[in-house]
Amino acid sequence: MSPSIQRPDAVTVPESVEAFLTGTALVAAFTTPRPNGTPHVAPVRFTWDAAAGLARVMTVSSSRKARNLLAAPGSRVALCQVDGFRWVTLEGTGTVVTDPARVELGARLYARRYWSAPPTPPGRVVIEITVDHLLSLNA
Repeated sequence: MSPSIQRPDAVTVPESVEAFLTGTALVAAFTTPRPNGTPHVAPVRFTWDAAAGLARVMTVSSSRKARNLLAAPGSRVALCQVDGFRWVTLEGTGTVVTDPARVELGARLYARRYWSAPPTPPGRVVIEITVDHLLSLNA
């Protein structure tokens, strides 16, 4: 972890949780609030960037999760990775990012974790989750 780029308000992630977030459990449940306030939960692939305190989800701007965040900027979201009786939930603020450099960074990190590039449909964006709270069990 590079202290020069770490956010000062980033959560402290124990080594065992870091290993779980970057290990073999590759899918998480991502929860965003719909405009009516009800939760929308979708399975996603994601990456964890401990130095930046960010989780990233590649998607398209027309997806329900992206539209939920575009309708309510600054919304609280949760990303929960489960493997048997081990789990980690990352909570924070979700932001839909269209900046090409940040979308490309998200795609590179995705390719590194999943051993293949993410799809490149029109309207591709990255959702950045600024993590400020962490919950875990047996991880």
